[in-house]
Amino acid sequence: MKRFFFLLALTAALLSGAEIRWEKDFEAALAKAKTLDRPLFFVFSRHSCKWCRHLEATTFKNAEVIERLNGKFVNVIAYTDDGDNVPRELWSPGTPALWFLEGSGEVMFPAIPGAVGAADFLKATGIVLEAYEERRMQR
Repeated sequence: MKRFFFLLALTAALLSGAEIRWEKDFEAALAKAKTLDRPLFFVFSRHSCKWCRHLEATTFKNAEVIERLNGKFVNVIAYTDDGDNVPRELWSPGTPALWFLEGSGEVMFPAIPGAVGAADFLKATGIVLEAYEERRMQR
């Protein structure tokens, strides 16, 4: 029965053209993450980056990735070639760089560099959610 509802949700997401809900203002997203008690997912990107475009065209179009990010995280993307604000501690010499943070802004894990596939990305977000829940229980 669970599988049926998952497939139904997945089909609905595909048909509706669902997309990741991106925040552009880092500070506002951080406040939202704290209020909603969710981890923050931050992408450091560039429009002129081949691997950033690949990540957006593949992993970030995956229905399961979209559902997880929209349902469990507050998502922020910053483009260096747009002059978007990137907190100094999240700056990376290479793009894309994928960060997971607490609502307080504390970095949970080192950045994941490069374009990661959907299956590996989902594994990583599962690890992040488990760690977030453990930290939450300790508060």
